[in-house]
Amino acid sequence: MQVRVDAAGSDSVILSAPLGPNVNHKSTAFGGSISTLGILAAWSLVHLRLLDEGMVCEVVIQSNQMDYDRPITGLFTAASSLPDPAAWPSFIKTLTRRRLARIEACSELIFGETVVGRLRGRFVAFLQEA
Repeated sequence: MQVRVDAAGSDSVILSAPLGPNVNHKSTAFGGSISTLGILAAWSLVHLRLLDEGMVCEVVIQSNQMDYDRPITGLFTAASSLPDPAAWPSFIKTLTRRRLARIEACSELIFGETVVGRLRGRFVAFLQEA
């Protein structure tokens, strides 16, 4: 996929990928690549925030919904965020208590200056032994 990290922080992770290795038979970005970039950005956000909390966790995706609004014909980007940042403290409390917790993260897929798709995923974190 040739994914590149453009920015990574506690509020968002931004990843990009060129069209070339992600092209389909219609000369647009392959839907699987678009979805994967969105998942990677959202997963990375959850992972980085857990590291910031000093928590060693395994993070996996449980489910996701992807909406494709427009075709992509060049370099595309996924910018992740938490749809409900206020849910984070409860997520951490549950993770600490039960050693397992779920949280939603989302990504906007961008081509040029336009949002061309949206991903919403549910991620599960499993607290590991330190």
